[in-house]
Amino acid sequence: MHGYQSEGLADWAGPLLQGTLTTLEIALAAYAIGILLGLMGALAKLGKVRVLAVIASAYSTIVRAVPELLLIIILFYAGTQALTALMNALGTDGRTEVSGFVAAIAVLAFVQGAYMTEVFRGAILAIPKGQLEAADAYGMTAFMKFRRITVPAMLPNALSGMSNLWLILIKDTALVSVVGFEELFFTAQQAAASTNKYFTFYAIAGVTYLMLTMASNAVFSKAEKLARHGQARS
Repeated sequence: MHGYQSEGLADWAGPLLQGTLTTLEIALAAYAIGILLGLMGALAKLGKVRVLAVIASAYSTIVRAVPELLLIIILFYAGTQALTALMNALGTDGRTEVSGFVAAIAVLAFVQGAYMTEVFRGAILAIPKGQLEAADAYGMTAFMKFRRITVPAMLPNALSGMSNLWLILIKDTALVSVVGFEELFFTAQQAAASTNKYFTFYAIAGVTYLMLTMASNAVFSKAEKLARHGQARS
């Protein structure tokens, strides 16, 4: 927690910028991991191994039903207790705490993975079966078919959902403030309390989130146009 008592906005410019960068770091890391979890979940749900399909289905259903805030609190506090118990069992005394940064990434990635599972599953189901059958006819391995056929063919259908999930993730990073981690929203709270300028700093935080959202929309819009370029010509 910062010890600023200044009434000036300039004194909080640095911490607010750092909080914004931290928000982006959490979001990018969670998003990347969420994509991997989503791909594995989608392939498991569509695969022929029933046990994996059941596990993936339970994962996407349960995680989407539990609020992210509750998951963050559970992982942070329960994770701290579990690590402490493990370290004590190994002969190390003292309390081992879960980093708020790690907890944020882990929980948000876990949640993103559940939603990504459904996005990717729908996108894969939208691929014309003839393309996948042709890959089998050419004798492609499962990995080669996934890399050369499945991913390129599903991407145009998945990008819209992926864009929405990224925008939700940007806002969900504010939930990390409950464990005292200094991302954008937590820093804005500290600045508002220190200067008594609540509207000013919450407005700054809101505008910052809006700018991140607008920039993200532009990036995903460009990516979707590129992904659909070949489709538009056909």
